[in-house]
Amino acid sequence: MSKLNLSLACWNYDRTRAIQDGTVQPDGMTINYHDLPVEETFFRMLRHREFDIAEMSLSSYTVSLFRDPKPFIAIPIFPSRFFRHSCIYVNAKSGIRTPKDLIGKKVGVPEFQMTAPVWIRGILDEHYGVPVDSVTYYTGGEEEPGRPEKLALDLPPRIKVQAIGPTQTLSQMLRDGEIDALHTARAPSSYDGKNVVRLFENYGDVERDYFKSTNIFPIMHTIVIRRELYEQNRWMAQALYKAFVAAQEKTYHDLRETAVLKAMLPFLNWEVDQTIKMMGTNYWPYGLEDNMKVLNTFLKYHYDCGLSKRLLKPEDLFATETHESFKI
Repeated sequence: MSKLNLSLACWNYDRTRAIQDGTVQPDGMTINYHDLPVEETFFRMLRHREFDIAEMSLSSYTVSLFRDPKPFIAIPIFPSRFFRHSCIYVNAKSGIRTPKDLIGKKVGVPEFQMTAPVWIRGILDEHYGVPVDSVTYYTGGEEEPGRPEKLALDLPPRIKVQAIGPTQTLSQMLRDGEIDALHTARAPSSYDGKNVVRLFENYGDVERDYFKSTNIFPIMHTIVIRRELYEQNRWMAQALYKAFVAAQEKTYHDLRETAVLKAMLPFLNWEVDQTIKMMGTNYWPYGLEDNMKVLNTFLKYHYDCGLSKRLLKPEDLFATETHESFKI
């Protein structure tokens, strides 16, 4: 049987590099790897379906499941995970000193559907008493004007969202006090630790405490396949899953290496040891079974902020062939 020649758009992560360089090849496939920043991958995939397989915002993918027809199917591979307490920025003159000070404020967000702000809103609501509908959200480009939502949204009236002006940017508005705070994935250029500060400047301690109390390492991105391609080749979901797991295992091995440092972090071995003590040896888990709690939490947050029309279950997200992990 001839192999499928497929395009894959994904950023250049250590955990996917073995697929990028061909060291790991999915059974039955030849992969043409497009190393692209996530914003470009998401835009091109959501708007134009340009790739056969792509890294995808978990939130945007979940929104797409309410489209007819559904454009994608995901596999439980998570190339991006991130604790997001560090990603809440505030104008120092806004009077915001604690999370509850956000209530009633103007909060910028590049896109309301972005995965990072979904987690931020949910965490602020559940753990700090800041209801999702207690602020007004302003959407638009963080550093350059004119960033629309990648997918059209139909939010309930209780969620207050409005676009900023065509020449405005969220970074500038935060600096000038036109908005009080910003939920984002990338640090704004106006962040200087004086006029613009983090809500949690000690975010390392806060994020570790969050994990210790919840056992949640937030998922940001997953891997999607164009649904029509998957329907014609159902076997490919499991083959891709196995390949991503194999590529990740190479990175786990590299990070455990003690003869040399394979990443440019002077205290890498110490960091790995501390991470394993806190999170276990499989500290970046793939698969459905090992991620049920984090996925259920995300899906609740997604529903609570009006992005999901009904509360989904983790099983609803992924190809049925990947619901069980195959182990030799």
